[in-house]
Amino acid sequence: MSLTYTDYLAIEGLLALQKPHSPGPEHDEMLFIIIHQVYELWFKQVLHELDYVQGRLQQNDAMRALHTLRRILTIFKTLVSQIDVLETMTPLEFLSFRDRLDSASGFQSYQFRELEFALGHKRRGVMVHYPEDSLPRQRLETRYKQPTLWDSFLHFLAGNGYAVPTSLLQRDVTQPVTPSLPLQELLVDIYRQDANMMHVCERLVDLDEGVQEWRYRHVQMVQRTIGNKSGTGGSSGVRYLTSTLFQPLFPDLWAIRTAL
Repeated sequence: MSLTYTDYLAIEGLLALQKPHSPGPEHDEMLFIIIHQVYELWFKQVLHELDYVQGRLQQNDAMRALHTLRRILTIFKTLVSQIDVLETMTPLEFLSFRDRLDSASGFQSYQFRELEFALGHKRRGVMVHYPEDSLPRQRLETRYKQPTLWDSFLHFLAGNGYAVPTSLLQRDVTQPVTPSLPLQELLVDIYRQDANMMHVCERLVDLDEGVQEWRYRHVQMVQRTIGNKSGTGGSSGVRYLTSTLFQPLFPDLWAIRTAL
């Protein structure tokens, strides 16, 4: 028998994954579950694409890296648009099943933590929320020790003859990305003299902005839905989410705007 659409995409198993916990169940719990499952699928794809981008940069394949960065940015625009769907659920509709979430919280999404790590926003403290012998903990430990997208970009610059400071090329990749004045001077020269390399820089800025946009819309959606209540799973809700705003992933690419 030939392969069918249903078999190839494992549709029956996929459609069996939505299991509301509220009695009835409450009508809007299905939407809540599907939206967040789709988020996790997109996170999986973004991680897949980021690994590919880093490989392309290491191979000095700027064209494919640019193409893939554009794809990632388009995915983030889709993630933002999904918030529009989630916001069709009123606060009372969410409250009708919220207590059924118990300790479950988006804060526990290990794929999103992997995504943050891959983009350079590493904090070892977030791993304490996952048991040491669990798959999420193992995946986060691996990501924590791996070079970030920014590290791959710096080596890409060096591989194209740019004098990236050795201290940056040999930096501890488990540490947060911090601004570098020598690197900023180098980036200003790139913007003024190398249009092709500038396009790679600008695509990273697009990605940074796309992540920040998603964070902002997510905060606004949570505030619209639960106000200043504590988040599920014991998180501080909007207060915590607000603390994640306006923290650029690639600070040097933002800092040079004044000098251009």
